[in-house]
Amino acid sequence: MSRIAKIIPNAMAAFMAVIFLDSLRYKFTDHPKTQVIFGRLNDWAASLGLPGLFAHTGLFSQYVIGSIELLASTLLIVGMIPRLRQLQAAGALAGLLVMTGAVSFHLFTPLSIDPNHDGGGLFAAACANLVFAILLLGVFRRREIADFAGRVARVFAPA
Repeated sequence: MSRIAKIIPNAMAAFMAVIFLDSLRYKFTDHPKTQVIFGRLNDWAASLGLPGLFAHTGLFSQYVIGSIELLASTLLIVGMIPRLRQLQAAGALAGLLVMTGAVSFHLFTPLSIDPNHDGGGLFAAACANLVFAILLLGVFRRREIADFAGRVARVFAPA
């Protein structure tokens, strides 16, 4: 693998981690912008008969999502160490799950692409992280995610 091709996955992982870590200052401090987003999602969920789903103590609260983003960031960064690349794959998988939800909620709920009137920057960051997670898992860390999945499977179903 060329020198540049070795740098690309770590650069994508670093970008993803920065985006996730930057969002934590909003999620973990109950910033008004976060209240708008999760409030709008919670109202939408309530209209479907699922009140409280995105509330402060809900299954998909800002604190739960933020904690998963913190975990993903940690794994993405620690996974930059060559012998711990499987952790980067796990971080990309966590990022993929969170960003699939984020992009879907922006597109298919009343949240919209620009809920905070920032020109769609939040949505663009979510899309970029989703694309990078897909590339990390599907191109750069295929082997590592397969090894990681095998290890997890052995924990739950030992031979």
